[in-house]
Formats: sequence, structure tokens, C-alpha cells
Amino acid sequence: MAIQYIPEPFRIKMVETIKMLTREEREQRIKEAKYNLFNLKGEDCYIDLLTDSGTNAMSAQQWSGVMCGDEAYAGASSYYHLVDTAKEIFDYDFFQPVHQGRAAEKVLLPTFLHKGQFAISNMFFDTTRAHVELAGARAIDCVVKEAKDPSKRCKFKGNMDLEKLEKLILEHGPQNIGLVVMTITNNSAGGQPVSLENMRQVSEICKKYDILLNIDAARYAENAYFVKRDEDACKNMSILEIIRKMFSYADMFTMSAKKDTIVNMGGLIGVKDAEKNAELIMKIKANCISYEGFITYGGLAGRDLETLAIGLKEGLDENYLHYRIGQMEYLASLLDDAGISYQSPVGGHGVFVDAAAMFPQIPYYEFPGQVLAIELYKEAGIRTCDIGSYMLGNDPDTGEQLHADFEFTRLAIPRRVYTQAHLDVIARALIAIKERAKDMKHGYRITWEPPILRHFQASLEPVE
Repeated sequence: MAIQYIPEPFRIKMVETIKMLTREEREQRIKEAKYNLFNLKGEDCYIDLLTDSGTNAMSAQQWSGVMCGDEAYAGASSYYHLVDTAKEIFDYDFFQPVHQGRAAEKVLLPTFLHKGQFAISNMFFDTTRAHVELAGARAIDCVVKEAKDPSKRCKFKGNMDLEKLEKLILEHGPQNIGLVVMTITNNSAGGQPVSLENMRQVSEICKKYDILLNIDAARYAENAYFVKRDEDACKNMSILEIIRKMFSYADMFTMSAKKDTIVNMGGLIGVKDAEKNAELIMKIKANCISYEGFITYGGLAGRDLETLAIGLKEGLDENYLHYRIGQMEYLASLLDDAGISYQSPVGGHGVFVDAAAMFPQIPYYEFPGQVLAIELYKEAGIRTCDIGSYMLGNDPDTGEQLHADFEFTRLAIPRRVYTQAHLDVIARALIAIKERAKDMKHGYRITWEPPILRHFQASLEPVE
């Protein structure tokens, strides 16, 4: 039985009209897009769940900040507002704004990684994995085994496998591990949270072997909400206290601020100990000037810096986070009633439907996650994306198609955008697809792909 929908802790002040194409029109649009949902026009999507990154609805306070942004090239007041707010939340010494998360990775990761080295994570998302490989290193996933069983309900399925982490360090040699990355929440594993205790233990292992620890902090506030709710030792801590403690265990962080900070554009790098890491900070500044812009704007307009400073605090509000996670739980409960498998319990920013369970007859190399994404668009104009073998791509050394641990179709829910009625439409569409799923015998093949991050641009065709 569906759980109660959490009422929105806000009221709607402005609306954007959306339209629904006919089934025939949608089938033609996806064919013209070469069966790649990134190629669709936004206006041709009724409910757009492609990502929760930069697709959020800003508040009245953030929109007022747009008008107050200081557009000075150097030393803008909006930059100092952002830095002061970030210091208050994360208690780090140095912050570098950049235009988005992958820019933070581009600026930071090459300072630690090069050919012959490895980076280990509880699970890399696609852009982070790409920047590890672009630096010449190789990425290794090390998530707990419970995460690999979507039907298994347990807390903190985003955690690092501690035994495997130490084994990997010893196998490859501590001197060859350029970085350990903790992704919170763990996006590729289904938006699953990381416990504070797991973060502490990973930190101890990194210190034992003198390895730097970085947090991929895109969804740090949602992670803190799960910690407060589900980790017994943290129930009486505030969201802010949990965040400060979590980040105290790391040396630095990279952040796409387009998620939990509820803005349309922005990113951040944080470094904890400025005196100890003075050389690193100089490299970050130099890379930022070369790739992003001067250090006090980092590729962002002053108005972006201002809305980012405001959004950092808005994203920590417990009433908002309760509603935010409640949206996911409501949609997941509708899928429970229909017997549709997903990564359970539901994560923070989306529902990751188990496409391999929906289409057991379709092999991983015909991309069941992409099959379900395409069917959702045909069925109801819902745009989603594959988080599976299609996104994972090919082995960088052999060129062979990799077999992902999961074949998910991610329903990433933008913040403060869609209502209960929209979630009901999504559930009904999935139910309709499930009823005909056994009749689908084949998936898709790739007819063209770029050498890296292929799923953004690749062309596909149905396997006949």
C-alpha cells in the first residue's frame, strides 16, 4: 500500500507550461534521436527525469540573489559570501568555485593521478571515472556486497567495503593509490547513503597508508539526512553537525552544486588544511585560472555565486529534506504495490528501477536499462537514463564492453519541481511497461560511440 505523500514545505509562485506529445510523435522523436534520450529536445519531454543536476527550482530568496550578484571580475562580494557560507558549513580552510562538478574533477584530480596509478571509490559515477582515466589512472569500485542485490533491504548500501579496500591497497601498493574517493550519496549504487561510521573507518585506513581521501559531495545533505534518521549514534545530531563530522574525516572534496545546493549551475572544491596543503592549493588556483577563470569567480557569474551561497543553507533544512526523501519513498511504495523491483531501500535523489529484473531475457550487452528508458519515453513522455552497462562503457585497456554490477534505469527527481500527480503518472507508466515486458525479446546495439562518456552522444538502433 502506498505510503502517505509528504506535503510540500513550500507553495508554488510561478509555473512553466509543459505539453504531452502523442504516442506516434514520441516514437518518431526517439527514432530521430537515434534512441539516445540526451538527443531529445527538452520541450518534447513531459516529465524530465534525465537528471536531478541543475534541473531544480530555485527559491524566491535565490531569485532575489540573482539581482544582488556582484559581477566584478575579481574579488566580488558574492564570492566572499559563498566562501563564508562554505566555511560555516564544512569547516574547511580553502574553497574554489568552479562551474560544475566535472570541472572540479578536471581541476583537482590530475594533481594526484597519473599513468600507473589507481583511484578507489565506494563507486565512481561516470564523469569521475572519466577524469580518473583521462589523468592516465584506473578507477576501481569497492562498494559493499549488499549494494549488488537490489532486492536486499538494508541500511547504508552505499558504504565502502572496508576489507576489500585494504586488500586493494596492499595488492596495488599504497604508493600507487593516488586517491580514495567517497561518493555521498552513492549515485551509481542507486543513491544509497554512506554511514558516518563507515566514513570514519575509511579515513583511518587512508591515514594508515598515507593516502589522501576525497569526498564526492554532490548529495551530501541528503546523505546527512539518512545518517540522522538511520544511524543510531547520530539521531540527536543536527544535519549541520553530521556534515561537519563527515567532512572532518576527509582531506578535500569536489562538489557538483547543481544537486543539493539547488542551483542551476555551480561547483565547488574544498581543502581542509590550508597550511599543510599550501602547494596543492596553488595548483588548484593555477588550474582554475587556466580552465575555468579567475579564482574568485571560477567560471561562474556573480549571480551564480550568490544563489549558490543561499542554496547551501536552504539544502540543509530538515523539513525540506524530509519532503525530498519522502517523494522517493512515495514513488517506491507505488512500485512495491506493483511488484516492480528497484534498488531498495530507495535512495536520496531518485528511484533506480531494476531493468534487468524487468527484462531478464535481454542481455547486458543489449542494455536493458536503456530499453526501459526508451519505453518510458514512448509510454508517457518520461525522459530518464541508463545507469548500467551502457553508461559504464568499454574497458579502457581492451576495448571490450564492460558488464556493470547493475542494470538500472534511474528516475532522478529534480528538487521542488514535480508534484504527487506527476509521480503517479510515472508509476502508471512503469506498470504498463511491466505488463508487456515479457514480449520484448531484444534491446539495442550501438552504431556509433565516442571514446569516452559515450552515453551522452552515442547512436543506437534496435536489435532485430
